[in-house]
Amino acid sequence: MIIYDHVHFGIQDKFPPQSYDDYFSVIRGSGIQEAVMFPPVMEIYDRYDPNFTDSVQWKNRRKSANDYLLDIGTTDLTVIPYFFIWNDFAVDQLTSQHKGIKWHRHSDEPVYHYDSPGCRQAVDEIRSRNMPVVLEEEFDNTVRFIEQIAKGVRVIIPHMGMLNGGYGVIKRHGLWERRDVYADTALASVSEITDYINEYGVDRIIFGSDFPFGDPRQELLKIMHLQIPEEQKEIICGLNIQRLLAESNP
Repeated sequence: MIIYDHVHFGIQDKFPPQSYDDYFSVIRGSGIQEAVMFPPVMEIYDRYDPNFTDSVQWKNRRKSANDYLLDIGTTDLTVIPYFFIWNDFAVDQLTSQHKGIKWHRHSDEPVYHYDSPGCRQAVDEIRSRNMPVVLEEEFDNTVRFIEQIAKGVRVIIPHMGMLNGGYGVIKRHGLWERRDVYADTALASVSEITDYINEYGVDRIIFGSDFPFGDPRQELLKIMHLQIPEEQKEIICGLNIQRLLAESNP
């Protein structure tokens, strides 16, 4: 079974196209049977406004975006919803269907309020549910989140760290060595993936491609063409994320 981690999926933000039909038309026949999905960034906050101020309209937009993932999927594709969290830290909206958390911003975007009581309460709730967090953040905030704010929370760093400071920077800091830190392969280079496997093995690396910005088929071929045993490819393409999801307690 191939489980594809890291899919942006929604219908409020229409560019680039990222609806269920758009995604399924790309992966049809690929062998991908399940997909971890979260809403597009622009359904959560205005990433182009560094002075973004939250509003009732944006809170409603976020709730609609997160709720939408609970009601999709077909017999051909199982959808695994992750809850995209923002500064209202609305963990009261988590349901038993949410299997993980998306925590995301880039360096030129509005910031998370890490020092707020709401953030601490949200992390406590995430920890109590043992939910994995896909964390895409600046390097300093990545380190702070893993080492201080969310100790014990299992963190998946997407793109092999490309947007979290870089693969090598994270490696030199020792984050890849931590038992609670995972990597996903979305848009990462073959050399970085190979180096990771040689250094840390295959038990904490997960297949992904960042649809609609990455092509799921091409990203899957990248893993399938690695010079590693077939059983290791199975671990990367399904078993690791299966284990994380099984241990989540929503």
